[in-house]
Parts: sequence; structure tokens; C-alpha cells
Amino acid sequence: MLAVVRRYEAAGFRAWPAAAVHYDGTWVVRLTAGHPAKRLNSVNPLDPGDTHAIEERIGRAARRFDAYGRPLTFRMSPLSGQVLSTHLDKAGWNRFGESIVMRLPLKDLELGAAMDQIPLKDISRFIGASLRTGGSDASLRPGLSEVIGAIQPEAGLFALEDGNEPLATLICVHDGDLAGLFEVATEKSARKQGHGRNLILSALKWARLRGAREAWLQVEAGNAPALSLYGSLGFEEVYRYHYRRPPGA
Repeated sequence: MLAVVRRYEAAGFRAWPAAAVHYDGTWVVRLTAGHPAKRLNSVNPLDPGDTHAIEERIGRAARRFDAYGRPLTFRMSPLSGQVLSTHLDKAGWNRFGESIVMRLPLKDLELGAAMDQIPLKDISRFIGASLRTGGSDASLRPGLSEVIGAIQPEAGLFALEDGNEPLATLICVHDGDLAGLFEVATEKSARKQGHGRNLILSALKWARLRGAREAWLQVEAGNAPALSLYGSLGFEEVYRYHYRRPPGA
């Protein structure tokens, strides 16, 4: 199981790269000044057996986060281990933001009726559409542009539009035999009309033609509409992760 988790964690780091990455043993410290997303600003422990000098290493991480003006945040996957989790519990750290990693084999997925869609080449156009469908502040444009520009695997930028109005957007990162879906969003007034489903199927068709054999994604555990959509497509849970912050953060 841990080998499977490591595979998806590594794919996630490549698909959604932080601006600065530091290693403290097997703790991966990811920081991004231009974007506040927790995934881009967190400590990611990757070995349950790496438990030496925990408090000292937390202090080093805290100083890095202070320098970036970010709250110290740990992202706790099954790779974090029980020893570290117990240490944070005893210190009163808060737990929040549980998310689910899901996967879907592409071999038998019916994609014949899916739209043949070419990803956008205009990053600026895509970012504008993504910010709108996700209801995000325009101040995030530079940071999102930096993140997308730093993606090393092939990234397909997909947008479903009605004229100049964006209906749904997503990023499909083709990385070997994996197709990762990120920033999946549908414009609020256009929800429950099948736009998200159609765009996902188009992106997966594009990825499968390039050799992807499995799709995967991360979704917040409390996002019932998204979980319903992904479940109807055949996605199944692989593992969960959550975030931790010290008291008062």
C-alpha cells in the first residue's frame, strides 16, 4: 500500500510543482510565495520510519514558513506514520482539510462518445477561465501562471466555453501511464448540466490516446457533488490525507 501511495505522491509533486523544495531527511518542504494553496505550502513526510529529532525539525520548517509568510502546515498522508501523528496530537495540533485520492483504470472506460478536444495553448486565456469557474480571486493569476508554467510532464489545459463564457475547466497532466486531473471546476450558474463530466471524459480520451492507462485525482472529502460525479465515472478511493497546523495558527 505504501508503494502505491508513494507513486501518487510523487506524481502529485511533479504535476503541481512548488516554487521552492527543501528536504529534511524524508520530509519534503514545499513553499510557493505566489500561491497560497496548502498543497504548495506544506511539509510532506514520506517515510513512517523517519522519526528522529521531530521537534527540532519542526522548528527548522517553521522558520522556513515564517520567511515566506505562510502558516506552518503539515500534509499528513499514510506515509507520515503514526509516530509523527501522535507527536502532533500531544502538542495540540489542529487537523483539517481531509482529501481523498481516487483512481480510475482507463482500459475499459467508454470514451467513444467523448468530444475530441484539443487542449488550449493560450495559458492566459485558460487561467482567466479557470479563475472564473473556480470562483477564485484575480490576484491568484500570477501564482497560478507560475505553477502551470513549471509543470514538467505534458499538461493539457481544457476549457468548455459558450462563446466567450467559460463553463468548465480542468488541467490533465499526462505523466507516463498516469493522467492526473487538477483544478476541475464548473462555473456556478452552469452546474448540474453535465459540463464537468463531458470535459473530464474529453481530457481522459486525450490522455489515453497518449498512452495513459490510469486516471487519478484529489478531491476534498466534504465535496459531495464532486464525489458523486467521480463515483459515477468509476473512480475509487485509494487513500486519504489531511493537514495539520499548530495551536493558534
